[in-house]
Amino acid sequence: MPLNFGTLHQILVLAICLSLSACGSISKGVTEALLEKSSTEDNKQCQVWGKPFSGIEPLLDKPIGRVKMLMVHGVGDHIPGYSSEFMEKLAKELGLNSRLGLYKDITLFSPANPEQKLGSLRATHLLNEQTGQKLTFYELTWSGITREAKAMLAFDNSGENDFRRAQINDMLKKFSNDTSPDPFLYLGNNREQILQSFTQAFCWMSAFDWEDLPDNVAQSCIGDQNSDSHVIHDEYVFVSHSLGSRITIDGLQRVAAILPKLERYLPEDKKGASFSNRIEAFRNKRIKLFMLSNQLPMLQMGRELPDITGRKADYCEPHSPDFKQRMVSETEIYAFSDPNDLLSYSIPKGFAGKYLDSRLCPTITNININVTNVLDAFGISNFANPVEAHVAYDQDDRVIALIARGMGTKGSDPLVQQKCEFTKINQ
Repeated sequence: MPLNFGTLHQILVLAICLSLSACGSISKGVTEALLEKSSTEDNKQCQVWGKPFSGIEPLLDKPIGRVKMLMVHGVGDHIPGYSSEFMEKLAKELGLNSRLGLYKDITLFSPANPEQKLGSLRATHLLNEQTGQKLTFYELTWSGITREAKAMLAFDNSGENDFRRAQINDMLKKFSNDTSPDPFLYLGNNREQILQSFTQAFCWMSAFDWEDLPDNVAQSCIGDQNSDSHVIHDEYVFVSHSLGSRITIDGLQRVAAILPKLERYLPEDKKGASFSNRIEAFRNKRIKLFMLSNQLPMLQMGRELPDITGRKADYCEPHSPDFKQRMVSETEIYAFSDPNDLLSYSIPKGFAGKYLDSRLCPTITNININVTNVLDAFGISNFANPVEAHVAYDQDDRVIALIARGMGTKGSDPLVQQKCEFTKINQ
C-alpha cells in the first residue's frame, strides 16, 4: 500500500514528539519501522452489525421503472462534480460501463421565491448496453447556501494570518473554518433553504426520467403529469456524508409531510386521483439510505423530537392501526463510521425509536470501518489521520462494494466477504 500524505503527517508528528523527549535515535527507529510497516500491512478493520442486505445491484434487474440514486454532501464547500470518484467506482463495481451523454445540470430555485437560489443538481445516466441495466445518479450541491455566511471567516485564511501558524496547524485551521460553521448554519437560519434544496432535488429525481430532464436550466420543480407512474415503479437510493445524513432524514420527513398539502398549489389539471396515487405509492416505498461518516447522534443534540416517536409497531406492520399514515414502508439506514473519524458515530440501541419519526419505519445497520490505516509498531498503536478518516469513505473499495452488493447474502462481493466481519442482528 503506498504511503499517503495523511500517514506521512502522522509519522512526522510522532517523530517530533519523540525527539522533543530527547529520544531522537528512538524516533528515527520508530519512524523507519512505521514507514516499512505502513507500506506492507493492511490493518483496516470492517465490522457490520444488522440484518443481511443485498445492496443496490438486484434493483437494477427490475423490469419496470428506474433506479435513481441521490448523493447529498456534508460540511465544507463543494462544487458540482464532487462525487465523480464515488460515482465512477460505483459504476465500475456494478458493471455500468456506458453513459447516455455526459451529464445534465439544473440550478435549483424555490417555487415560493423564484429569486432564491438553492444550489444545483447534476444528473448522470449510467448503463450497461449488454444487460440493459441502468442507474441515474444525481448529485446535490447545496453548499452555496452557506458560502456567504462563511465568508466572514475569510480573513482568518488570508495572508494576514496564515503565515503566523505552523504549517500543519494552518492546514487544520482552514479545514475547521470550512467545515465547522455548516452544522450551526443548518440548525439556524439556513435550515429552511437547505431543506428546500433537498426537496427540489427529490422532486426532479422522482418526477422525471433522464430523457425528460432539462439541461442547463435554472428553475423550480413542481412535477409533471406522469409523476405518479414514476413514484409507483422507481426505486430511490440515497448516499449522504456527515451533515448530509441529517439533511436527508429531515428532507424525507419534509417530503412525506408536505405531499398531502401540495395538491392545493398544483394547476387544476394536475390534481385529483392521480396525485392521491402518488402519495400512496410513496408510502409503499422501501428506501435505502447509506450514511457515510454518520453524524445523527451528534446532530440530534438540542433538537426538538419528531412529531411521532416510539410507535413503530403502530405504523409499520400491515395490520397496525396507523399503517395507512406511515411515510414509507421502510427506511433502511446503513450507518458507516470510522472510529478514528472524530466527527462520526455509530447509531446506538434505542436511538431510532426515540429520535427518528416512527412513520419512517427505520431499520438500522451499523458499519464500523477504518477508511484510513491505523499505525501500530513497537506497542505504539492507534495513530490515524482524523481528517482522512472523515473524508475517505467514498474512496474505499469496501464501502463501494457494500453499497453495491451488500453483506450477508450470496451476492455479496468477495472483497467484503474476505475483509469484513458480519454479525446478524434480527430486527
